[in-house]
Amino acid sequence: MRVFLFCALLICLASCQIGKNDRTKKTHILNEDWEFQQEGDSSFLPATVPGQVHLDLLENGVIGDPYWEDNELKQRWVEEENWVYKTEFEVNRKTLKNENIEIVFDGLDTYAEVFLNGESILTADNMFRSWRIDVKPHLKRGKNELRVVFESPVNRNREAVSNYPHTLPSGNEATDIPVKVSSFTRKAAYHFGWDWGPRFVTSGIWKDVKLETWNKVKIVDAYTTTLSADREIAHLRTFIEIEATEEGTYELLVKQKTKIVNLKVGVNTIVHTFDIHRPKIWWTHGAGKPHLYSQKITLRLDKTVLDSISDTYGIRTIEMVNEPDNIGTSFYFKLNGKPIFMKGANYIPQDVFLSRVTPDKYAAIIAAAKEANMNMLRVWGGGIYEQDLFYDLCDQNGILVWQDFMFAGSLYPEDEAFQENIAAEVIENIKRLRSHPCIALWCGNNEIEVAWKNWGWQNEYDYSEKDSLEIWNNYVSIFQELIPDLVANYHPGAPYTSTSPLSNWGTAENFNHGSMHYWGVWHGREPFANFKTNVGRFMVEYGFQSYPILSTLRTSMADSSLSLDSPLMAHRQKSYIGNGLILKHINQYFDAPQNFEEFVALSQKTQALGLKMAIEAHLSKQPHCMGTLFWQFNDCWPGPSWSVIDYYGNKKEAYHVVKEEFAKP
Repeated sequence: MRVFLFCALLICLASCQIGKNDRTKKTHILNEDWEFQQEGDSSFLPATVPGQVHLDLLENGVIGDPYWEDNELKQRWVEEENWVYKTEFEVNRKTLKNENIEIVFDGLDTYAEVFLNGESILTADNMFRSWRIDVKPHLKRGKNELRVVFESPVNRNREAVSNYPHTLPSGNEATDIPVKVSSFTRKAAYHFGWDWGPRFVTSGIWKDVKLETWNKVKIVDAYTTTLSADREIAHLRTFIEIEATEEGTYELLVKQKTKIVNLKVGVNTIVHTFDIHRPKIWWTHGAGKPHLYSQKITLRLDKTVLDSISDTYGIRTIEMVNEPDNIGTSFYFKLNGKPIFMKGANYIPQDVFLSRVTPDKYAAIIAAAKEANMNMLRVWGGGIYEQDLFYDLCDQNGILVWQDFMFAGSLYPEDEAFQENIAAEVIENIKRLRSHPCIALWCGNNEIEVAWKNWGWQNEYDYSEKDSLEIWNNYVSIFQELIPDLVANYHPGAPYTSTSPLSNWGTAENFNHGSMHYWGVWHGREPFANFKTNVGRFMVEYGFQSYPILSTLRTSMADSSLSLDSPLMAHRQKSYIGNGLILKHINQYFDAPQNFEEFVALSQKTQALGLKMAIEAHLSKQPHCMGTLFWQFNDCWPGPSWSVIDYYGNKKEAYHVVKEEFAKP
C-alpha cells in the first residue's frame, strides 16, 4: 500500500509539474496544408504559405512565368479577382486549456476577411501590419478550419477614388490604368508599377500564420537604448513591455538578475537601467567593428517560466545634423559623436513576389553591400518595411539603414480611418525595428514634398487654391505632425526627417542645402560632366540605367525579342526616355554598338563611368558633401534599371567601380 501511495504521489507531482510547464507561452506555425481558389470556383488547388496568388497559379499551371515576355499584361486579370485560401489544423484538449489562444497573421496582402470554423473573426486592410485575434471562444477540439478571403485591391478602392473630391497623383501607375488606386491602398507601391519594374498587384498570405498560447502574462516587446557611452562606461536602458490578463506579483529576470514586478491587467512597461564598463561600441563598416550584445529576459511565477525572449542590442549613439552653417544647411550623421561620410545605395525589394526572397538572398545582398565598402543602405519608401532578417544582417555587418516609411511619389486621402490605419502601421514598425542599432534615420516619405513644390501637380490636376491648401494641410498632418510625434513617442531620440529630398536640384543654390535627389543626369538629360559640379550636402539619389547581362534577359525573353526594335523590349524598358538616353551616352564615350549584345555591354560600361564620376565628385567635396547613396542597388525582376546588381545577383560593371570608389576615404 505504501509503495502504491508513493507511486501515486510521484505521478501527481509529475502531472502538476507538467501543468506548470504547460503555462509557458508557445507558438505553433500554421503554414502547412493550405489550398486556394478563385472565388466562385468549385474546387481548390494546393497553395504555399507564405506566398502570393500569382505564384500559386504558376505552381498549379494556371499561368505561365509572370516575368516572361509580356505576361505582365496578359496576367492583369489576376488583380481583378477575389481569392480564397483555407486550411485545417488540429487542436487538442491540452491546447484548449490555455487561458489565452491567439491566431496571428504576420502579413496579409492586403484586403482580407478571416473566418474560423465559418465565423468571421478578423478584417485586414494593410499589408504592412500584423493581425492578432483571440480565438479561444471559437476553437474546438479536433479539426478547425481557417479561411481567408482576399478582396481585389484594385476593385476595393475604385469607388473611393471616384468619389474623392480631388484626383490624387499616383505617379507609379501606368497611363493605361483608368482608375489609379495605389494612393488609397496600404500596400507596397511598387506592386502597382514603377519606372524600373512591372505591375503585379498581388494578394495572399505573405508572412507566417501562427497560433500562440499563453497564460497570465507574456512579454510583448523589449528594446535597449544607449543613453551615453565612452571608452570607460556605457549607460543603457531596457524597456520591457508586458501584457497581463491577471494582476499579480511576478519575477522578471534580466541578465540573470531577478526583479520583483507588480503587474496590472493590461500593458505594463518595465524600465531596467544598467551600466556596462569598458563597453565594446557598435560601429558602422569601415569605422570599426559592429559589436552586438544580447541579454535574456525571462518572466516567471512561482519559479515557473511563463515567457522569455532574447534582446540583442548595440551600444551606439546616432545623430542627424541638419542645421544652418557657413555653406547653407548641413545634412550629415554623427555615429558615437563622430561625423561619418555615408557610402551606400538605395535598396528596393528583391522580388515583386516577396516570398521568393530567401534567407540566402538576404545574406548575399548584405554581403555584397559590405564587400562594396558600403556603410549605409536606404530602404526606399515605395517597397516594404523589410523582414527582420534584413535588419539583423545589417546589425551584424555594420550597415546603417536609412528607413523610409512606406509613402512614395503620391498624395494620400484626407480620411480619419486612413490616418488611424497609418498610425497603427507606423507604431508597429517602429516598435519592431527600433531595437536594431543599424537604424540611423526615420524618413517620412520619398519625394512627395519636392513633387508638390516642383513637379506641377497643381496644374496637372487642376487644383484650386482651396484644393491646394486642403491637400497640403493633409500632407503636413501626416508627415510633419502624426508620424514625427509617433517616432518621438516610440523611439525617443531617433533622427527623423519629414521627406527626402529636402532640396530640389533645379537651382545651383539648392546644392548647398539639405538632402538632394540629383536627377539632372537622366530626367534632366544633362551630361555626365554635371555630376562633377552638382554636388549636394547629402546625395540621397542619383544614377544611370543599364541593361543586365544577356543570360539574365534570356530567362524572361525569347531571342527574337532581344533587340531595341522589339515591342516586347520596349515594354520591358519602364523609363519613358530609357533606351534612347542610354544610347546617346554610349555614343558619347564609346564606339556605336553594332548589335544588341554590344549595346548591353556598353550600357554597363556607360553606367559605370557615370557612377564613377559622381562618387569621385562627392568624396572630393567633403565636408560640403557628407553622404552618397546612388540609385539603385538591386532589382526586383530581370530588366533594364539603374541597379548595379541584377535580379539574379549578377554584379554589373558599375558594382566593381562603386566598390573601388567606396574604398577611398
